Amino acid sequence: MAQEEWGLAMSFRGLKAILLACGGVGALIAATADANAGGFAIREQSAWGQGMSYAGVAAGGSSSAMFWNPATMTQIPGLQSNSILTGILPSSTNTPGAGSALGGLGGTSNIAKDALVPAGYYTWQFRPDMWVGLAVTSPFGLSVTFPDMWAGRDYGANGTSLTTYNATPSFAWRINDMISVGLGVQIQYGDAKLNKGLPFFGGGFSDFSLEGTGWGYGFTAGVTVTPTPTTTIGLGYRSAVNQKINGTMTVVGNLAALSTNGSASTTLDLPDVVSLGLKQRVGPQWTLLGTVEWTNWSRIGTSTVAQASGAPATIAGTAVTLPFQFQDGWFFSVGAEYQWNDRLTVRAGAAYEKSPITDQVRIPILPDNDRYWLSLGGTYQLTPKISFDAAYSHVFVNNTSINITATSGNPWFDGTSYVGSIDSHIDIISVAMHYRWDEPEAPPPKQGYFKAK
Repeated sequence: MAQEEWGLAMSFRGLKAILLACGGVGALIAATADANAGGFAIREQSAWGQGMSYAGVAAGGSSSAMFWNPATMTQIPGLQSNSILTGILPSSTNTPGAGSALGGLGGTSNIAKDALVPAGYYTWQFRPDMWVGLAVTSPFGLSVTFPDMWAGRDYGANGTSLTTYNATPSFAWRINDMISVGLGVQIQYGDAKLNKGLPFFGGGFSDFSLEGTGWGYGFTAGVTVTPTPTTTIGLGYRSAVNQKINGTMTVVGNLAALSTNGSASTTLDLPDVVSLGLKQRVGPQWTLLGTVEWTNWSRIGTSTVAQASGAPATIAGTAVTLPFQFQDGWFFSVGAEYQWNDRLTVRAGAAYEKSPITDQVRIPILPDNDRYWLSLGGTYQLTPKISFDAAYSHVFVNNTSINITATSGNPWFDGTSYVGSIDSHIDIISVAMHYRWDEPEAPPPKQGYFKAK
């Protein structure tokens, strides 16, 4: 079939499916609006990738790989959708130690809230060598709840949350059998709420709240290279997003009269991410995979809260700032896939993640630390059009200390010392359904594993 005729045929067959897919995007956004994301950065964007601890995701293998590398769309034939639902079940408890000024108020039970995080991917091969796609995800999030009165209340009280909704339309071009490239645009909406206590003043406690919403923009880009029939290398880039937050600052209690309550704004300088993935087939049934990922968290620095006039927001004459001061993050993973039979693929993986949050800047609201991943997963091809993914991961978080004192150098110190420890771990369960909207072509006859796939 000529290229022009092929494109017209695909357009005709795909029109109804495109409309249905767009409706699915709307449903996903509505569902996400009520979801609580776990953690500041949400890696859980793919049930397929999670099953091998995200090893090799930038090299492709599923439409959800476009989150890391839009060029991987060229591996997905026809018109397809991928709907994912991930349950994140974290646990994080705080125990105060000697040196806490309010130690008599005690610690906390589990402050981390369970999250149900959906994601959706839609890809359309509208010409033999060109694809368009849309990803709808929640790449950053936080959801923790503290008691109002506890030993570390100045660094976390009541509920704090951040939720982002990111839509990324993308384009990919298969230049030849070896090289594909892709490019996308990020459109991101953020909804944030920060609550913490303030130092004891005038015979009583005060509380601080900052909440608002806003938009941020960025792009994605990537390339895949297939130097041999059994090897794929992918390099993906997600740009930084300066997430605007416009809303209200509120101080209640004895410090209210000394504060600039009212309209306020800030910007979260969210990081750019570089992902390198490798996929190597080593036999008719085995594939080995690996990932190295760098996240530019150091760009977040310190966020300054401003009044509507542009002047700094203040409490008792002191400018309000959010001194995140993170370092860059790293993620390393290895995994394997085994083609059990024509319908079932199983996979497993392990990973090490170096947290951007160091002992120097850690606070109870952001209790992250270096972590280790162990994951299992699989894909079942129910029909030529429908397949399902499932995955489970357990994340072991290193023992975590908190030290916020006048001598610690922690930039969050506000005059009230808090010293303690945090015990954390995370369980993650993810499921997905892939659906092909057009008619699949009959697969070519296999000619040995170096040419099969």
